[in-house]
Formats: sequence, structure tokens, C-alpha cells
Amino acid sequence: MMRAPALPRLSTPLRLRARLKRFLPRTLFGRTLVIIVTPVILAQAIATYVFFGRHIDVVTFRFARTVAGEISLTLDEIGEGVSPTRREAIFNRAQKNTALSYVFTPNAELGSTSTPGLDDSQRALAQALRMRQSYDFTIASTEDDDNEIVTMQLPNGVLAVTVPSTRLTNYTTTVFIVSMLGSTLILFAVAIVFMRNQIRPIRRLAIAADRFGKGRDLPGFRPHGAEEIRQAAEAFIGMRDRIRRQIQQRTEMLAGISHDLRTPLTRMKLQLAMLGDGPDIDELRADVDEMRQMIDAYLAFARGEGTEETVPTDLTAFLEEVVVAARREGADVVLDAPESLVLPLRREAMRRCLMNLLSNARRHADHVWLSAVHDADAASLVVDDDGPGIPAKQREEAMKPFVRLDESRNQDTGGTGLGLAIALDVARSHGGDLVLSTSPMGGLRCTVRLPL
Repeated sequence: MMRAPALPRLSTPLRLRARLKRFLPRTLFGRTLVIIVTPVILAQAIATYVFFGRHIDVVTFRFARTVAGEISLTLDEIGEGVSPTRREAIFNRAQKNTALSYVFTPNAELGSTSTPGLDDSQRALAQALRMRQSYDFTIASTEDDDNEIVTMQLPNGVLAVTVPSTRLTNYTTTVFIVSMLGSTLILFAVAIVFMRNQIRPIRRLAIAADRFGKGRDLPGFRPHGAEEIRQAAEAFIGMRDRIRRQIQQRTEMLAGISHDLRTPLTRMKLQLAMLGDGPDIDELRADVDEMRQMIDAYLAFARGEGTEETVPTDLTAFLEEVVVAARREGADVVLDAPESLVLPLRREAMRRCLMNLLSNARRHADHVWLSAVHDADAASLVVDDDGPGIPAKQREEAMKPFVRLDESRNQDTGGTGLGLAIALDVARSHGGDLVLSTSPMGGLRCTVRLPL
């Protein structure tokens, strides 16, 4: 037994791209914002890390060197043999000029000199102190973090130096970064407003194309927005007009051909009426009647391509009218419609669609059911019968114009083979579709699905 060939595996770049696509926004608006925001954020992050990080380190170390120099200068002035009065005067003068506060405790011991858990400014100060003097020291913050306490072991006691945190930290850099981020957020907000204005014409063009595909129109649609979007809108309008002209020309051609055929058909009927009765004459009359039915169906098919406008329609009331008309023609129809649902419909075209489906069901079945269901996206009009149905492999062929599947239905039912073709054409002109399937009643189910 041969094994099926294994599917080729995606290359690493393709797999990575597939993973990334899951996290990307699905809308053009979101992707455009990502394109704008990502480079700005990366540029700011790199600038902050490379420039400001380096700048903060340099400025912090310079502040620390200045404080360490002032402390070393004070240590040089007090020396070992200075009197307490002189020492106090030096401390007062240093505090007045440098904002550093000194407290000396004679004959005291520092104890442990380990300094774990230092922050950046404390580490810079420790490094600068080691460069300036050789005494052991510790650095700790006060409870309110407003000051740093440097405790040094001198030969004749312990000196405690209170250093304000403002002497070691450059707050202007933080303010600059915060202001930069704030201005960036404001610029992003402005970009969002402008992007919405640029996306709106694209959405309007998409709505116009969708409505045109459903057989509806968007009043007041005109090109606006950027030049490329205007070009796309103008191309859509040109395409829409060409399609409408083509449909109109096709409709007029079909109607003209059908109308012209009526004239010789009428002459044939008059000549047959003058020939009297007979088996051959009766067969000719049957052929003429069949030709008349085909021409009437041809005209109905041509009218299905017309330019009837859509109007909001109460679906329940509309289906009741269709069922009443079908019952007048002898159909046994059971109606199951929703209580209230309004749809934009071409009333006459949809009436012709449903009447064709009900007429086909009546010719091939004893009982017919018409129901309507809907969900959030579409409404479905369902025609069921208990007839012989159509085999699944022949259903697509059955919806082609002038195709009659007599072998799958009753032989003497008549018809021209245009009923399902007209119904399909009407359904698609509303932006929907016609689907044939097996009915729970045993026959054929015809489902006309219409978008809301």
C-alpha cells in the first residue's frame, strides 16, 4: 500500500511570519497605527537607552565626585589635632556652603562596613569616595529617602555626613523623559484622528461595493479622501455603471427577442384555428402552446434582470400575499413566518422567485411548506415539498436556464426549465443565493438566503 506524500513543511521565515500575523491587527486602521507607532517607540527606546542612559550615568557620577570632593576637603581641614571648637566651625561653614551636614562622634567605632543593596547614585558616591580618601565608610538612606547618610571611620572617631538626595540625582532628565512621552501620546492622539479621516473613505467604498453586490444602492456616494482612494472610488463607480448598462442592454435584448417571437406565434395560432380539428392539428396546437409558455418564461427571465429598486418590506405580510396567490393557483401551501422582520427587497422580483419555487413544488408534490428563519447575518426563505426531489448530483444542473430534469420528476408536469434559473437570478441580485437540498418532508428543499 502506497503512503500519501507528506506535505512540505514551511520554512523558518514563513513559520515566523505566520506566528507574527496572529498578533497583528486585522484592520487597516490598526495596522497603519502599528506602522506609525512601532518606529517611533523603537527610536525613543534606543535614544533613551543609548543617550539618556549614558547621560544619566555621567551626570550622576559627576555629582557624586563633587560631593566626594567636598567631603574630602572638609576632612583635610579638620585633620587630627583640630580642637572641637574649630571643628564645629568648619562643619558649620561647610554646611552653609555645600548643604552637607556633619556630625562627629569622638572615640566611636563604625562596626560593619558592608554596603549591600546600593542604588545607582549611592554606588557612584561610593566609587567617588574611594577615589578621594582611604577611610572605611558605609552609605544608607534615611526613611523618607530625602537624604543619604555617609558614615566614616576616622582615626579618632566616627564622622556622619548627611547628603541631600538632590545633590546626587538629576531630576531634569526625568522631567524631560516624561515630557517627551507625554508629547508622544498627544501626537499619537492627533495621528489617530487623522487616520480615522483617511480610513473613512475606504470603509464607505467597501459599504458601497457590498450594497451594490446585494442589489442596493448607497445614496450620495461620491469619491473623496486621498487621491488613491478617489481613484479607487471612481473606478468602482465606472464599473457599477458599466454593469448596469450591460444588464439593461441584456434585458432589452431578451425582451425584444421574446416580443418579436410573439408575432409569428400569433399568426400560427390564427392559421391553426382556420384549419379545423384533427389529430395532427391538435399536436401542432400543443406545440404552439408550449412555445407560448416558453416565450412567457423568457420574458419573465428578462424582467428578472430589470432595474427595480429595493424597498423595506415586512417579510411576514409579503409571504402571506405570496401564499394567497399560490393557493389561488391550486397549491396546498402551509406558511410558517416570523412575527416581524423587515428586509430590503425588490418586491416584484422576489414575488416571482417565490412563485416559481411554489409552482415547481406544486407540480411535483402534493403538499408544500413555506417558512422563514433568520439569524444575525441573513434571512432564509425555505420551500419544502413531499415530491420525488432532485438527485444531489443533478441539483446544480437543474438551476441552469432551460434545463428540464424530467427523469427525476414527473413526466407530464410541463414547464420550460426557467423556474429555478429565475429564482437563482433573483436571489443573487439581492446579494444572496439559492441552495437545493433534501427536504425533511421527503422531497426537495429550496433555500433562498438573503443578507440582512
